[in-house]
Amino acid sequence: MLEGLPPNGATYVMRLETNEATARLVADTIVETFDPTETASAAFEKHPSTDSWTTEEWVAEVYFGPEPDEELIRQLIREVVGEEAAAALVFGRVSEQDWVKASLEGLAPVRAGRFLVHGSHDRKAPRENDIGLEIEAALAFGTGHHGTTLGCLKALDAISKRRRPSRILDIGTGTGVLAIAAARLWRKQVAAGDIDPISTEAAAANARLNRASPWVKPVTARGTMHPALRQGGPYDLIFANILAKPLRMMAPQIADVAAHDAELVLSGLLARDVAGVLSAYAAQGFALVVRGDIDGWATLVLRSGGTAARPLHDVSG
Repeated sequence: MLEGLPPNGATYVMRLETNEATARLVADTIVETFDPTETASAAFEKHPSTDSWTTEEWVAEVYFGPEPDEELIRQLIREVVGEEAAAALVFGRVSEQDWVKASLEGLAPVRAGRFLVHGSHDRKAPRENDIGLEIEAALAFGTGHHGTTLGCLKALDAISKRRRPSRILDIGTGTGVLAIAAARLWRKQVAAGDIDPISTEAAAANARLNRASPWVKPVTARGTMHPALRQGGPYDLIFANILAKPLRMMAPQIADVAAHDAELVLSGLLARDVAGVLSAYAAQGFALVVRGDIDGWATLVLRSGGTAARPLHDVSG
């Protein structure tokens, strides 16, 4: 999801070599500001090093479908991280077939409990007891490197230690990484949908790649509005890693397919978005159980039944 959906015919790139904090902030700023169907961003370590005394060099890369307004973007970055970073932005063009590969081939595997998300270049990275999730390098979203996807995977790992859901739904599945992780963990059907048909195709391809296609068959749908998703409920575990506004608007729709003891894992939220989302779901009978924050992005675990929030472990740990 929030790393950005794959632009149709992306041919423009913006690149910034900087430190980790600035690279992440620049990538997140672009994702939050621009249409995710026309941009994709990634922040990654340029030369991963095991030497803790070495200063990390990071790269922020953003890919665009339409030609970007360079001065507008420089002004935006100037306001967020300062003049030095804005002046260091490099804009250029890339061939369509290479734009995602260039952004992802340097990404290191990401761990979330027993899950390890990796690219094809790191197929040997998972350990014996890991659940390895390979995300095809032809896709630039839902790689697990973003705080939202990582937060959801951590929440899934924590939930798996205390319950075994019967019916699972992933709304806004993106690459399908959350649906695939749940399917691989419990070896059961996971309903998945996304409003973007390109994402649906990507999720299906990743399900095949990760030997999860018997359990994950994504459909193109707006929220839960697809017969395959409506008929699969009521769900006792629902993921929705999208954005704050659609999360608020979809609260009644999500509640309608939730079981009486359902848990929701919601992400795509900046800190300022949390209160509004909690209010929308409280009106549907959901209460906060756990909140985790990673790189400025919040992941919420809610439970139906209107019980009071309990100070459990933080999923960012």
